[in-house]
Amino acid sequence: MPRKQNLVPAVGYLRTSSAANVGADKDSDKRQRAAIEAFAKRAGYTVAEGDWFYDADVKGSDPIETRDGFGKLLDRIDGNGVRVVLVEDVSRLARELMTQELGIVLLIARGVKVLASNGDELTETEDEMRKAMRQIAGVFAELEKTRLVKKLKAARDRKKAETGKCGGRYSMLERNPYIVKAAKELASKRHMSLQEVAEALHAKGMTSKSGTPFNKTVVQRMLAVTWPDVERGIAAYEKPNRGTAELSGTIAPTPQGPSDSRLL
Repeated sequence: MPRKQNLVPAVGYLRTSSAANVGADKDSDKRQRAAIEAFAKRAGYTVAEGDWFYDADVKGSDPIETRDGFGKLLDRIDGNGVRVVLVEDVSRLARELMTQELGIVLLIARGVKVLASNGDELTETEDEMRKAMRQIAGVFAELEKTRLVKKLKAARDRKKAETGKCGGRYSMLERNPYIVKAAKELASKRHMSLQEVAEALHAKGMTSKSGTPFNKTVVQRMLAVTWPDVERGIAAYEKPNRGTAELSGTIAPTPQGPSDSRLL
């Protein structure tokens, strides 16, 4: 028997195919776990209590990528460096060959070894058909990844066309357009320098997130905003349920309207 200190960490995966096999009085998951634990003990592996992943009431033909338990297993592998997955047998991954091989391809891509409780290493095979299926599954996995990247890019492009922005940090105009308005009015009416504008804003309680005066670069960016953009920013800021509402409290105080005397 392997010494305890030499045990290799692993994760366990369980699946039951129908609700009829799920419950405290059912033994499908218990049987699978017992088989995995027995093999782990013989072969020198250990599965921590939090490293068991279970898809209950999931058919063997259900796509591997839609399974909650298998998804969490992949997240765990990505996060903790475990490189061994133990299953009772290959049917716990899936009943259909293509679904089995897609799951195995996802694990192989992470440098993971999959072992059945009888000792078979499912990630290694001399079967020509399985090798071909893995190659096909790998091609489709890459195709799906490419399609997803294009889909996300198209969505970002649409949002940018509609709003002029997608991603990145919120500008001061988005956070609080009244501060931009105040800065422009101070600079134009009182002919202040960038530093003087920052200090005047600070005196009115209009500060950076940390409560310090804005630096000159931030003030310069605010002054570069056109007046039509300021007006549009204020209109968007006043809309109920606006997307940047959660940011309004980061800079204080917020003037209540264009006529607020604190702007001057």
